[in-house]
Amino acid sequence: MTDIVDELQWRGLVAQSTDEAALREALADGPVTMYCGFDPTAPSLHFGNLVQLVVLRHFQRAGHRVICLVGGSTGQIGDPRPTAERVLKTKEQTADWVARIQDQVRPFLAFDGDNPALMVNNLDWTAPISALDFLRDIGKHFRVNQMVKKDAVAARLGSEQGISYTEFSYQILQALDFLELYRAHGCILQTGGADQWGNLTAGVDLVHRVEGASVHCFTTPLLTDASGTKFGKSEGNAVWLGAELTSPYAFFQYWVNVEDASVVTLLKVFTDRSSEEIEALEAQVRDEPFRRTAQRVLAADVTTLVHGAEATAAVQAASEALFGKGDLASLDAGVLDDATAELPRAEVSVGVSLVDALVAVGLVDSRNAARRAIAEGGASVNNVKVSDPDRVLGTEDFLHGRVALLKRGRRNLAAARLV
Repeated sequence: MTDIVDELQWRGLVAQSTDEAALREALADGPVTMYCGFDPTAPSLHFGNLVQLVVLRHFQRAGHRVICLVGGSTGQIGDPRPTAERVLKTKEQTADWVARIQDQVRPFLAFDGDNPALMVNNLDWTAPISALDFLRDIGKHFRVNQMVKKDAVAARLGSEQGISYTEFSYQILQALDFLELYRAHGCILQTGGADQWGNLTAGVDLVHRVEGASVHCFTTPLLTDASGTKFGKSEGNAVWLGAELTSPYAFFQYWVNVEDASVVTLLKVFTDRSSEEIEALEAQVRDEPFRRTAQRVLAADVTTLVHGAEATAAVQAASEALFGKGDLASLDAGVLDDATAELPRAEVSVGVSLVDALVAVGLVDSRNAARRAIAEGGASVNNVKVSDPDRVLGTEDFLHGRVALLKRGRRNLAAARLV
């Protein structure tokens, strides 16, 4: 597929667009400049932001110029949520998060070569504007009766808490970004998540009112699983792109555990796999779902995209080693910590009996059950079966001097951590 819109639609990356026919025409006339903005509301981007980074990659690879905006000004205000007012971060905290996210984005795009991406911060053009100039030159183009129709704003207006003027003005600030990028770089296209439609169209309208120009926007759909639950949540926590918040191992495992009903959709969205490759993986899901081949391809591709090939190889080795298909002792200490972080655990001392350790980590309910498991050949330490019920854990059992992997049966794992 050579048409970028056709490819994005096939990959399920288009939810709404202002004028698809006009956008196709603009794209066919030659390279266009487009942008997507990311607000620093946390020290890292997350699952939802990854969709937009993938879209930017597609456009840059198709020869279009892409601008990545990290919102030093919009991040100080916060896009209104439908539930409650945001807690404002300090200017210093926002600036720190801007720098972190800029660094995080760079590996996804090419910022050198013949068609380099551009990184911008909207604080650069927002900070010099006085409040009076902002109201006179920008605010006059907005109609309150239209602004209150935005879903989050309407929800807050109908609540007891209401909405502050600070958050209410957010869409004006975001619209100003589109106007500035149109003026400075000829940017004619903005993309964002489905929940950003009101903000995106506000920018389209502002450029048209001020400059008389026709510009475009489109949104990507909200990704949900078969039950309608939003993707990107794991055990109640966001799936972050930053390794310090979601380890590469936990990130990899998130994708490995994707349900069969969703894996093909996610392969289209997040990987560069061709239609032929994805069709073949879809057939494997249908014919041999127990192999989870599609999930492993998805996990490897996306982890490599976010964390790099070396980190992916390390977590794959750890995943294999945990279940006896690799050498636990060869794992890096950090990878081992990440791989055992989510396992049931208990702190133990050198010299503790394996029976007591199995009970402590919760693999068995009692010492008798532990002895029975050992006698039946169903217990192991670091993937080595144990038959002696009097076995104790020695210093050599704690990998990197930290943890001993205990197992009951084939798949029940736990971590005995050295006190």
